[in-house]
Amino acid sequence: MSDSFGKEIFKLGFGMMRLPKNADGSIDVPQTAQMVDEFLAAGGTYIDTAFVYPGSEEAVRQALVERHPRESYTLATKLNAWMGEPDEEAAKQQFYTSLERTGAGYFDYYLLHALMRSNYDKYENYHLWDFVKELKEKGLIKHYGFSFHADSEFLEQILTEHPDVEFVQLQLNYADWENPGTESQKIWEIARRLGKPIIVMEPLKGGALADPIPAVREILTEADPEAPIVSWGIRFAAGLEGVHSVLSGMSSLEQMRQNLSYMKDFKPLDEEEQKVIRKVQDALNADLSIPCTACHYCTDGCPMNIPIPEIIAVANRQRNNEDFRQKREYLIATTGRGKASDCIRCGQCEDACPQHLKIIEYLAQCAEEFEVQ
Repeated sequence: MSDSFGKEIFKLGFGMMRLPKNADGSIDVPQTAQMVDEFLAAGGTYIDTAFVYPGSEEAVRQALVERHPRESYTLATKLNAWMGEPDEEAAKQQFYTSLERTGAGYFDYYLLHALMRSNYDKYENYHLWDFVKELKEKGLIKHYGFSFHADSEFLEQILTEHPDVEFVQLQLNYADWENPGTESQKIWEIARRLGKPIIVMEPLKGGALADPIPAVREILTEADPEAPIVSWGIRFAAGLEGVHSVLSGMSSLEQMRQNLSYMKDFKPLDEEEQKVIRKVQDALNADLSIPCTACHYCTDGCPMNIPIPEIIAVANRQRNNEDFRQKREYLIATTGRGKASDCIRCGQCEDACPQHLKIIEYLAQCAEEFEVQ
């Protein structure tokens, strides 16, 4: 196994943001360990976590680092300069905390996390680009890059200002390929033109493409009744030129085994399968669902403790199922937390949203639709 870019490796990456949970909400480490074992046994190497994923780095230590030789895998984690509003010292300390939590000794890939127009100045003002270069010179990381949630013009700006960046992590999936909010195709084209290896995140759009709207499910099932629905999204992303790894945020051993079943001997989508994807894209373009990926970046700083992704999920289920008991499910989602009508329009959620959704507007609509007047 090599950690060098440009060499053929196992395309599936293990994203450790949505790990299996115990009844008390803690991470199920034994199940995670079994997932890690089967992933590595199948040939997988790329494992991804982040400082801001609750409990994830500790789970990496217990399920991976303490149980497998360090040279048998490559590990990525991330530094976030905007969630929790750290200062420069606290931002840089995240690296050393991540190193301690994981016990990994070094990181193969280190990323500045979720760069957007609204937070870019923090990474600049905290001198974090110089910081990652220093970490590489000390041998504490092997490669540095960034994950990105903005428009194509801004991606080109960052890569022009920081041409030494070694890789980029981009949201690429067939649903967002021509979406003006995420510009998946355009940002992929820029990364290719500038010669940057790509790590793909959200190939299933936060799970939305794992359980798609009925019209999409019907198209995919008719095309290949035996293929798992999720395989279409992951194979689409993995087949793109320049893609080093496709992250799947697996949350059960069953999901791991399903992904390995078609990625162990990976084959890109053929011409006929690409035609199926184009039909699916047409169906998605006609869909009115709110494109939330349930990343929860919006909720961490919400002063009213509003469960925004859960409320949006209720709204989406209502839009796609006229019989759905939306008011009951809305009450369940908001019990003990803020309601949509509690929104004070501070804009924190919209600044943090990687999908650039009009959350304030959506909450107002949900309050009018779901709350008893």
